[in-house]
Amino acid sequence: MPIGIVADKLNRNHLIAAIGCILICVAFGLTGIPLIATIIVGLGNGMFHIGGGVDILNISEKKGAALGIFVSPGAFGVYFGTVLGRNGDFLSILIIVLLLVAAFSIFAMKRIRKETFVPNVEFSPIVPTRFFIAVICLFLVVCLRSYVGLAIEFPWKSIGYWSIILVCASAFGKVIGGFLLDKFGAVKITLLSLGFASLLFLLPQIPIAGVSGVLLFNMTMPITLWFLARMMPGAKGFSFGLLTFALFLGFLPGHLGVSAPPFWLFSSLSVISLVLLMFSIRRYDNGK
Repeated sequence: MPIGIVADKLNRNHLIAAIGCILICVAFGLTGIPLIATIIVGLGNGMFHIGGGVDILNISEKKGAALGIFVSPGAFGVYFGTVLGRNGDFLSILIIVLLLVAAFSIFAMKRIRKETFVPNVEFSPIVPTRFFIAVICLFLVVCLRSYVGLAIEFPWKSIGYWSIILVCASAFGKVIGGFLLDKFGAVKITLLSLGFASLLFLLPQIPIAGVSGVLLFNMTMPITLWFLARMMPGAKGFSFGLLTFALFLGFLPGHLGVSAPPFWLFSSLSVISLVLLMFSIRRYDNGK
């Protein structure tokens, strides 16, 4: 969130995103000091997400497809990064080179396609009173999505290729959600995706039901980001950071050793998410 405020005021989103990539490279050279390395890699990750996210929000304006594409690869990064990190069999130099290429590409794209980039609006951290409760609801939706995504454990997940299929469902669900948001609107997509996800989570023994449930459940990811940015147009970076903090809160129960709940609870949380998100959408539509 603090990085988001800096990004909103500085209006140099591409610079923040590129520096984020470079910081992660620096962290590789400090692995002998785990605390410092962790802080630097965390800051780099946050700076890339905020800088890139705000630029995407500015460029895409009233569309959600680009936002869905931007947030979706994170599922692959978390999965493969965890696997490779635990096994210790990846080449650090390759990651560093790719990150430096990414940083250079961000700078080059800003220079080559300068007319495409839209500047930030004047910074305003104030949440309009008419949207205050809706913002809280969106925050809670992301907390719940994070918790469900990390806590849900299907009995067949470790069999064959189902684990990677689930990761694909999570990633492509976000992409599909962004495109469908533009095509059919948020109300229809929210009702259908979370409604059917709540039903499919009641069939955990059936792999295709579980995969479909995860895909549908993740379709609302770009919707929450899109609406929060619309409610706080003068603080898009802060709003993006606010929801990443919500993701972190959803991660805490599993990290603290809370046992996985029964699947009917995941279904119930989907319904609760549906109600909260629908309230936020209606409040935004009525408050414009």
